Amino acid sequence: MTTTIELSHLHRFMPAATVGRAPILLLHGTGGDENDLLPLGQTIAPGAALLLPRGKVLEGGMPRFFRRLAEGVFDEQDVRRRANELADFILEAREVYGLDAPIAVGFSNGANIAAAVLQLRPEVLAGAVLLRAMVPLSDAPRRELDGTPVLILSGAADPIVPAENAARLASILDAAGAVVDHRTLPTGHGLSQADIAITKTWLDQR
Repeated sequence: MTTTIELSHLHRFMPAATVGRAPILLLHGTGGDENDLLPLGQTIAPGAALLLPRGKVLEGGMPRFFRRLAEGVFDEQDVRRRANELADFILEAREVYGLDAPIAVGFSNGANIAAAVLQLRPEVLAGAVLLRAMVPLSDAPRRELDGTPVLILSGAADPIVPAENAARLASILDAAGAVVDHRTLPTGHGLSQADIAITKTWLDQR
């Protein structure tokens, strides 16, 4: 059963079927919506509560979590605004649904907004899985991540995310105190079975 109570983001919510698992916040890529990552969430975190918001920005009719000026060039003022909006939504949803702090699992644009939330409002997340993420903010304020677990999975043949950029994101989060596990897989920008298996194993250990 899923519920769709009206909150500040359009979203879906699937209550937990298993006690003791952290809730999962699933953040779609460009063109996805609140239904897009539901099967992924059920696979990587069976029984966990799943919270799936839809990005508020449209690009050519496709939902995103923040505006970009070009491929790989972000509107950083909008990144900040939308990251804070998403953080407020997380707090709102936690109160309405009675949730602990969630672990974010984001793909592409969803991974980038999750990274921005880690940089701006880290207290709202219990951890993050960043699938094909880039550095979202060039001048983010220093926030202490105090051991927050972060998994970053990059693609060696990714035409969108430069390897240097993904490595820089890992370094930034590590320097802020996160426990970062960054792996580069022999794949492109799309998700592979290895991404799913590694993410599931990582979440099972949380």
